Amino acid sequence: MVTVEFKLFATLMEYLPAGAQDHSVRVELSEGATIFDLMDKYRVPRTQAHLVVRNGLFVPPSQRKTYQLQDGDVIALWPPVAGG
Repeated sequence: MVTVEFKLFATLMEYLPAGAQDHSVRVELSEGATIFDLMDKYRVPRTQAHLVVRNGLFVPPSQRKTYQLQDGDVIALWPPVAGG
């Protein structure tokens, strides 16, 4: 098992379970779990996770289905945003 901290921001916060604190929840997953596995566990639509950050570093879309989470990782997601 690996334990990671999962953080959701802006409109994605609605996918956090009740009792989550500071936009985050600690999650236990099976060895070999990926970022997509983590997102699927909380039903976060993959198309809504525009910015994915692991331990402060951007994770490109091509690595989200293959990167295997490590114990202690912090995964943070933001939805697409519009600006002017």
